[in-house]
Amino acid sequence: MKSLDQITNEISTQFRRIGIIPVVVLDDAKDADPLANALVRGGLPAAEVTFRTDAAEESIRIMAKNHPDLLVGAGTVLSPEQAETAIQAGARFIVSPGLNPRVVEYCIARGIPVTPGTQTPSDMEKALELGLSLVKFFPAEPAGGLPMIKAVAAPYTKLSFMPTGGINAQNVKEYLGYDRIVACGGSWMVKDSLVKAQKFDEIEQLVKDAAEIVRTVRG
Repeated sequence: MKSLDQITNEISTQFRRIGIIPVVVLDDAKDADPLANALVRGGLPAAEVTFRTDAAEESIRIMAKNHPDLLVGAGTVLSPEQAETAIQAGARFIVSPGLNPRVVEYCIARGIPVTPGTQTPSDMEKALELGLSLVKFFPAEPAGGLPMIKAVAAPYTKLSFMPTGGINAQNVKEYLGYDRIVACGGSWMVKDSLVKAQKFDEIEQLVKDAAEIVRTVRG
């Protein structure tokens, strides 16, 4: 089995290349396939499918099966049981809103990249103690945004961040410009209202616009 460092480096490399990880909430698994198509065609081949709805498991399964070129993960994972369900469905990474040691340890033991939510220095020290070097910063904007990340990054030189929460097309460029940020999580290009209205062409265009921001900032 790969070491934790190898696992983290691999997912960090993939996240950094993509730049913006779409955070997806699906109420109906039938939308998983056309949404995955829009993400891949738009240039952000990743999806953090949140476990906020009953459709999450089947949506991950559909995306993972039909779109091997899409980096599919699970978000809002609150327990080892949810992590297991997501992994069995095909999730290649796990994201949680907070730092639950049981979830982190479960994923590490199975060689699955896990990015827990952190907000305070205490959270970040717990993450380091668990052996992690990549953490989510959540909710990013309400918790102080980029200035807060820069402030807490100073003493924790081995940590990189994936901020999520309140990030949009207007402020994401600033976040992506900071080298300690691997990627940003965002949902503005995959709005629930657009998915429910089956406006996948419009989603694809928003994804293209977001991908262009990544190219502008990171080349």
